[in-house]
Amino acid sequence: MPNYDLPQTEMRQRAEAALFGYPDGGPFIALAVRHDDLMADVARSVERKVFEESFALDASVMAEEYAAYEKDSLFFLVLDRRTLLPAGAARVIDGGGKTLDDAPDAIGVDLSTIIARHDMFDGKIWDFATLAVLPEYRSGKSAMVSSLLYRAFLNAGRRAGVRHVVAMLDHRAYRGIATIGAPFEPMAGSAPFDYLGSPSTSALYMPFGTIEAAIAAEGERLASSGPVEGESRARELRRLLTQRVVSQVAHQVATGDGLDEHVELPALERRRSRRR
Repeated sequence: MPNYDLPQTEMRQRAEAALFGYPDGGPFIALAVRHDDLMADVARSVERKVFEESFALDASVMAEEYAAYEKDSLFFLVLDRRTLLPAGAARVIDGGGKTLDDAPDAIGVDLSTIIARHDMFDGKIWDFATLAVLPEYRSGKSAMVSSLLYRAFLNAGRRAGVRHVVAMLDHRAYRGIATIGAPFEPMAGSAPFDYLGSPSTSALYMPFGTIEAAIAAEGERLASSGPVEGESRARELRRLLTQRVVSQVAHQVATGDGLDEHVELPALERRRSRRR
């Protein structure tokens, strides 16, 4: 049974065992793990911790909400080599999962219209279902942790042949990923809505094949952005510093520069080996 509440000692033991297989690298490593891998419950526990703090979704609620989607879930998990503990996690659900089940009622548009509006008749659909970075990694280190999660998603999606991405993201998660240029658009032109403890969630769609180019373009735009008329010197310096950081993150996520060497996809490697 999926476990959303592993004790920290158990998470450390599992993380240490996983890291034994990847002894070299920087302070973090991102792994893609199957739903039945021992590390999947580490990812689930990260999800629950973040969602409980942000939206009051405890382990029982998480288990109930995602029960129907566990076997179709692929988890991305960032481990901190220093602490031997997780730093962040994300989940995709193959086939459109929870988003395509819940979005029609949430936005008042039937599923057939959503599929037609975004031309999702053919090709693999992934639901970018969760994104969770633990509080201690949301300043300073947060860019690296979230960047590794985004890059692991892109590498895995490319390898899996994904064509369409759907999501229902809280406004904070949406703002974070939109800042680097992810080309999400409101699903069927919908507006934000209340959902699972979030007062502002958006149902979203983007074609997978456009993601890297869009993020790269945003990074270049931010890097070349000039002064704003009437802006104070202090405000300009703050803005330029923020833009420089976001531009670097966008470049890394789009190209894998400085990230790909820290991303491992054992779940997809096992699937490929089984097909052979």
